Amino acid sequence: MNIKNILLAGIACFSLCACHDIEQQTSEELQNQKQEEVNKQAVEQVGMPSVVNFQEKRLLKQIFELRDTALVTYSYTQDLNGHFHFLCNSIGYGIPYSTQYTNPLKTVTNGAEGITTVAQADPNGLYSPPSAAGTWVLCTDPNGSGKQMPIYVEPNVVVSPFKLKSVE
Repeated sequence: MNIKNILLAGIACFSLCACHDIEQQTSEELQNQKQEEVNKQAVEQVGMPSVVNFQEKRLLKQIFELRDTALVTYSYTQDLNGHFHFLCNSIGYGIPYSTQYTNPLKTVTNGAEGITTVAQADPNGLYSPPSAAGTWVLCTDPNGSGKQMPIYVEPNVVVSPFKLKSVE
C-alpha cells in the first residue's frame, strides 16, 4: 500500500465516524446546537446593548454592601389584602429557608463511572431543600433583653430599613 491509499482509508474512516456521531446526537443536543446558531445570528444582526453607566451593577453592589452590615430593620407579614402587619424589630434582611451555608453539590470521582455530582450536607449534617417558602428573620427580643433570636416565618415577609404603615 502506498501513502496515498493509507490517507484515503484514514479520511474514509474519519468520515464514517463523523456520520456515526451525528446519528448518535440526541434531540436535545441537536436542539441546543440549532438554538446556538440562532443566538449567533441574533447577536450579529442586533448586537449587544451599549451599556456605559452600569447603574444596575452599581445598585446591586450597594445592596450587597448594605446587606453585609448589622442594619436595623423592621419585619412585617402581609395579609391577602396587601396590608402589612408588624412582626418585629430585626437585624438585617430575611434569609430564605432554602439558603445553604455550603455548596449544595459536590463533585466526586467514582472510578470507572467517572465524575458524578452528589448532594452535600450543610454543617449541621442536614440536606436543605432546593426551594422552600419560609424565611428566617433575626428579630430583636421585644421584652428588652436586646438579644436577637431567629424566627421562622412561612407567609411572605417584608423586611424594611424604615418603618412601614402597618395594621396592628
